[in-house]
Amino acid sequence: MFVKLQGRNVLVVGGGAIAAGKIPGLLQAQARVRVAAPRINTEISDWVRAGQIEWLAKEFASADLEGVHLVIAATSLQHVNAAVFQEAEARGILCNAVDDIANCHFYYGSIVQRGDLQIAISTNGKSPALAQRVRKELEQQYTPEYAAWLDSLGEAREQLRASATYQENAEESKAVLHRLASREMFSRFVRAKERQSAANKVAGANNAARRDPGTVYLVGSGPGDPDLLTVKAARLLAAADIVLHDSLVSAEILALISPRAEIIDVGKRAGRKLLTQDEINALLVSYAESRTTVVRLKGGDPSLFGRAAEELEALRQANISYEVVPGISAAMGAAAAAGISLTDRRVASQVLFSTFSRSPERGNLEWSQLTADTTLVLYMPGADYREVAERLRDSGLPADLPCVIVSRATSAEEQVRWTNVGSLRTEEKLPAPALFIVGRVASHHLAEISESFWTARERESQRRIESII
Repeated sequence: MFVKLQGRNVLVVGGGAIAAGKIPGLLQAQARVRVAAPRINTEISDWVRAGQIEWLAKEFASADLEGVHLVIAATSLQHVNAAVFQEAEARGILCNAVDDIANCHFYYGSIVQRGDLQIAISTNGKSPALAQRVRKELEQQYTPEYAAWLDSLGEAREQLRASATYQENAEESKAVLHRLASREMFSRFVRAKERQSAANKVAGANNAARRDPGTVYLVGSGPGDPDLLTVKAARLLAAADIVLHDSLVSAEILALISPRAEIIDVGKRAGRKLLTQDEINALLVSYAESRTTVVRLKGGDPSLFGRAAEELEALRQANISYEVVPGISAAMGAAAAAGISLTDRRVASQVLFSTFSRSPERGNLEWSQLTADTTLVLYMPGADYREVAERLRDSGLPADLPCVIVSRATSAEEQVRWTNVGSLRTEEKLPAPALFIVGRVASHHLAEISESFWTARERESQRRIESII
């Protein structure tokens, strides 16, 4: 059974190695993962801090299954797994208790995947070790070339179905499709690919010997909505030879990339960096030496918390031509989603963009230096809203100072929550990516707020400014 979990809520009960072993597959399926456990190990903690999953720091309760599509009981305690299964059974929710056949509605199979070809192996839970051995044997039999071959078979099938021959003689057409899917035709396909690959290597070596380096474009993809992509960014995606993108770039924007372009994910997945920054820098330089148009696609705007400075420095040192293509930042997308302005001549004359997850070598930002007319936009607040609220209060910000939390701005899953600094500590975490807008602008009642927050001296200063304007 293959289940589409994209965007669906999946509960994992347990916080140890057993649970950690099940989470990567759920994240790869783009499920919304929630972990229920009083304690979690380091691996799961990394996912929580990265905003990839949500953690309920408590023992399992039946209420945890509310709105859940699938549940994994992944503890080492059989009575806990059995209780989870019984609650799931009562609610009609599919449950898998790891290595506990009696408390399973379904089993995890070993999978051999070659593109759209997927082969599942199951022993009905009796011997996962045998399933793994069979999977390894099938991986050797069904080599990676099957992925491209299946694509070509799909194209041939569609062309044949659209022809008059298919309509006139369906049986003959089916026989043709079966011959195309034979092992002999696969062998021919592989030999043709090998000849083409050898020819491309010769041509590539000749071209590399005489061509000038290409150009690297650092492109901002905006907050997620493809309609907010700039015209220039869309044009570059359509013309790119290769695109190196962050993991948070939306699937809708990735779909705009030219079919002939090579696409590489260089961001974070499941809380882990796929590549270090130095490795990304080296890739940009290397690809620029062999490709004409190299696109480094970043979420939001490249110049805001996107490590653009490090990549630009590496390109300059390698004498590689580059260009920065701005995008709508996440802050602007979030403000638009909330229906507010980050500045207001009555209450906010300046904006501070910051992150909560700052690098250890830079230390913590001194928020106590914030003035009353500053709007704070806080990127990457992490999973612990309580810690953020305490830092804001310790910096002297009033408890009733408005704050708006915006999650996945401009996407179909966008959420906006209105609160204040004092109440932030008890707010339920919203899915990443999310950011906070803190300040007097984070409200739809500016008149009342301005009176309650401004001192007499501030109001006099504002009157002087307005008289000048």
